[in-house]
Amino acid sequence: MGKKYNFDQIVNRRGTSCLKYDFGMKRKGRDDLLPLWVADMDFALPQEILDDFHKRIDCGIFGYTDPDAEYYAALDQWFSEHHGYHVDPEMVTVGCGVVYGLATGVKAFTKEGDGILIQQPVYYPFREVIEDNGRNFINNQLHYENGKYTIDFEDFEKKIIENHVKVFILCNPHNPVGRVWTKEELEKLGDICLAHDVVIMDDEIHCDFVYEGHKFTSFMTLDPKYQANLVLYTSPSKTFNVAGFQPANVIIPNAELRAKYRYANAGAGYSQGNIMGMVAVKSCYTKGDQWVKELVEYIAGNIAYVKEFVAANFPKATFVEPEGTYLVWIDFSAYGFTDEELEHIMVEEAKLWLDSGKVFGPATAQFERFNLACPRSTVEQAFRQLKEAMDQHQKWN
Repeated sequence: MGKKYNFDQIVNRRGTSCLKYDFGMKRKGRDDLLPLWVADMDFALPQEILDDFHKRIDCGIFGYTDPDAEYYAALDQWFSEHHGYHVDPEMVTVGCGVVYGLATGVKAFTKEGDGILIQQPVYYPFREVIEDNGRNFINNQLHYENGKYTIDFEDFEKKIIENHVKVFILCNPHNPVGRVWTKEELEKLGDICLAHDVVIMDDEIHCDFVYEGHKFTSFMTLDPKYQANLVLYTSPSKTFNVAGFQPANVIIPNAELRAKYRYANAGAGYSQGNIMGMVAVKSCYTKGDQWVKELVEYIAGNIAYVKEFVAANFPKATFVEPEGTYLVWIDFSAYGFTDEELEHIMVEEAKLWLDSGKVFGPATAQFERFNLACPRSTVEQAFRQLKEAMDQHQKWN
């Protein structure tokens, strides 16, 4: 059976006020860079979803809107069919993006000076929402060995006890290292958090990008005991690239925690969600199944291409095999470049705009994160440019 969707199609995003493409001069000092940085896909949505957007736009009126029964039914359909749990509307609070929701959770469940734990290298806004709100950042560094990341559970519990940690922010699947945490790993984390009364703020935004040989496990599918301190963050923004509509759904089973979150949310002046974000939730989650299946298969092909290219052309680099997400994490530390030299090679010579590993934590400044949610031709061009740049260096020879 042939493919229904064409992910090789190039969509020109320049001139659309696109953060990924149009702000190179402002952010990097040049506008000739090939961007594989921000986690934003270069694929157009399928027509069946775009038709729903056009239908709503054609109404011509865009006033205040609340989620309706169809909205919650779409959520329940997607997460029950794809991830094995039902969504109770009573547990859901609509947000304006997951990062906003994380910041709101920080204010809801902690006070200034409280300890909040994260696992670096990790999505850098995690640390920002902690420190920008006057909380104490605590790091349980992921253990890196032989190109694989694991959790140091002994250090995890030790840091919680010593720093009186109140909240743990989990990333699953993990950005940028690509781990899809196993049921056993999640249960160990959950048991430690229960034992020490730590709220788990669980970012599952990349849950639909999981590759062969791996299985995504949501905390919502584990023993119900973990729901006592669970705050789950979901959004179609990564799966369907609708971050500009700022959709997010915060699922909180515990009524007391839910009330605290909603109080903080109201305190920020937030009530009704983005109207097109709500349309996106309903349309994407009811009509996007086949598109996502083909999308994940296509990105898996991009990942396989890069893995082979790195092995053939960058023998000192370590390709960290992603179990999930559309992001690839590559370790260049064996080349002996300084942090400044590596950045210069990537930007000034290879003319690539990437997310440097240093923004995910100080231990990973010699890593680079590559966003592979783009046509294969773009991936090929990026790695050709990188090879040409690396080939010019004596340290490479």
